[in-house]
Amino acid sequence: MKLGYQTNTWGGVVGHPAGVTSIKDSYYLANGSTEEALTDIASAGYQGFELFDGNLMQFADKKEEIKALMDSLKLSLIGVYSGGNFIFDEILDEELAKIEKAAKLAAEFGAEHLVIGGGAIRSTGILESDYEKLGQALNKVIAIAEENGLVASYHPHLGSLGETPEQVDKIAQYTSINFCPDTAHIEAGGGDPIEFITKYQDRIKYVHLKDLQDGEFLPLGKGKQNLAGIIEALQSIQYDGWVTVELDSYPDPKLGAQMSYDYLIKNYK
Repeated sequence: MKLGYQTNTWGGVVGHPAGVTSIKDSYYLANGSTEEALTDIASAGYQGFELFDGNLMQFADKKEEIKALMDSLKLSLIGVYSGGNFIFDEILDEELAKIEKAAKLAAEFGAEHLVIGGGAIRSTGILESDYEKLGQALNKVIAIAEENGLVASYHPHLGSLGETPEQVDKIAQYTSINFCPDTAHIEAGGGDPIEFITKYQDRIKYVHLKDLQDGEFLPLGKGKQNLAGIIEALQSIQYDGWVTVELDSYPDPKLGAQMSYDYLIKNYK
């Protein structure tokens, strides 16, 4: 396995403030220092990192600066995480344009993956047609990724149309996009990460790991997930891509990253 880490632990998950009024700016954003995050990630031993689209776009006019930092730390940009509502026709083109902008920049920095979350839940409740709308939008995301030499994967996520196993199955009918299983989100959404990996093995090109206990996301080895079974399931499908630890928040981000790395090295490398 190639091991990476998401920078969102530094500053936590927030969002671009302009995104409230402008779809083109509705980026995911971690409110911490990306430079600090990369330094800590490298010192822990990881080979790569993943960024939110909002944090990536902060370097649109500072490309050489981030490239130099990556080179000095010997880190690779694994991918960028983006997303959208995807079910509202009027704003879909704006959402896709935003994703395309992030995908293009990520490709310039050598990224391999475009990770997509989303699928809005209406205030009046989910329409069955929303799953088809989401699937059709994700097919357009595939085209954006391929145009930029990236592999697109949908990330099942709490609070979205892709929260439960049944919802993911519905989405899968309408799109050929790959899936990025986040093992903790899948379990918290009522699923079994091992069953998910087995069922969608042909669509798994990228993986997010974090531990889980009583609804709380934790560094690897500090929760109750069957991590041994999950790794065994990945090995059984001959998965040899990136495994990225993605921990939304932790009091000491550097310590959290180190704990997860040490756990993986001790048990699986």
